[in-house]
Amino acid sequence: MNSLIDKYNIPGPRYTSYPTVPYWDENSFTPELWKQSVIRTFKESNAEEGISIYIHLPFCEALCTFCACHKRITKQHSVEIPYLESVLKEWQLYLKLFNEKPKLKELHLGGGTPTFFSPKNLKTLLEGIFETVEIAEHQEFSFEGHPNNTTKEHLQTLYDLGFRRVSFGVQDYDPKVQKAINRIQSFEKVREVTEWAKEIGYRGISHDLVFGLPHQTWEAMESTIRKTMELKPDRLAFYSYAHVPWVKGVGQRGFDENDLPSGEEKRRLYEDGKKLLEELGYIEVGMDHFSLEHDDLYQSLIQKKLHRNFMGYTSSKTQLMVGLGMSAISDSWYAFAQNIKTVEEYQKMVEEEEIPVVKGHILNDEDLTVRRHILNLMCQLETTFDIHNSFPELENAFEMLKEMENDELVEINGHHIQITEKGRAFTRNVAMVFDLRMMRNKPETRIFSMTI
Repeated sequence: MNSLIDKYNIPGPRYTSYPTVPYWDENSFTPELWKQSVIRTFKESNAEEGISIYIHLPFCEALCTFCACHKRITKQHSVEIPYLESVLKEWQLYLKLFNEKPKLKELHLGGGTPTFFSPKNLKTLLEGIFETVEIAEHQEFSFEGHPNNTTKEHLQTLYDLGFRRVSFGVQDYDPKVQKAINRIQSFEKVREVTEWAKEIGYRGISHDLVFGLPHQTWEAMESTIRKTMELKPDRLAFYSYAHVPWVKGVGQRGFDENDLPSGEEKRRLYEDGKKLLEELGYIEVGMDHFSLEHDDLYQSLIQKKLHRNFMGYTSSKTQLMVGLGMSAISDSWYAFAQNIKTVEEYQKMVEEEEIPVVKGHILNDEDLTVRRHILNLMCQLETTFDIHNSFPELENAFEMLKEMENDELVEINGHHIQITEKGRAFTRNVAMVFDLRMMRNKPETRIFSMTI
């Protein structure tokens, strides 16, 4: 396995979309085309499957130096109400596009730090949305909670509003690692918020762990995993640290790059971490995710309903995902759009009654074909190509896969591709073989994190 990781550990996308953001054709995108795409998708899919909403809540009280999210650092909570008022105004702009009441299937609060906002203000925001929609029968409402500022009132308020999933960012319990990434939180605090969530009735509690952080050792990672097992969350994300300091504004210069684990050390963190998680009863689901058998994520994998979008893996699918808030990304299946990336410009555009998208991509027929196959690989670990509905480079792509087949990462049967158990760690590499946009326009500078 070591030689395989050396061979395949290259920069590559995480495929929360195809085409990936660096390959969006922004020249042919306009806000008007985006609105037309939203209208089309809503008419096609709202009645049957409903829609998803992602709300980006960007404020944090302190900068975590491993974070690559779009955020605003402030301790001034006076920013809460004006920002939430803008989000509700943006939602009203989308409502004007719809010909009937939206059926809300999935809702996620991300950030930033959603629990920066008070329970009262979050309730005002959510009730403002809920009064305009029909709630789907089996809705999936989730939010990201910072253990240090998630209160029992946050958990109870959101539970009463229909939330059943919460994800706590743990990363690592080692004090030296926490200091380097400026994320100081004790195991006792994580235990407290996790037990509150269980007591209230949450059924999808998740902890996020990250490997490859500065000063991280296997001994510390093992201790973090074993501590996590004491709390037995329903699911886990075991992410590779994505070091992308060249991306403007991410703040990943809080430590020396020499402090990061070497390739060999990071490989051990991944391999031994994955092995330990599986020994402790967690099943690998998709890429970077593990869950217990009872969890919806694993059940959706078994039922072949697992989906992936800008929110990561989800157990339900909608064609239309509306992103609200500064920098939020939306997906209509036929198009992607991203909101403007500063709070002030976002609020100004909304005040002027403009949907605040500033860039995006309209998918052509080829994009839609490739997107479907990459989604199949990322979610089901297999896909079958229709030779009559493919693309000129398909034969070349299968030639590239033969080396992966020789390395026992995939099995090829005609035009069917199956990622093997051994190949799961290389799912991104398999998907890259079909990334036509990247193949035709290879990046001259590094734009992605490493695949492993």
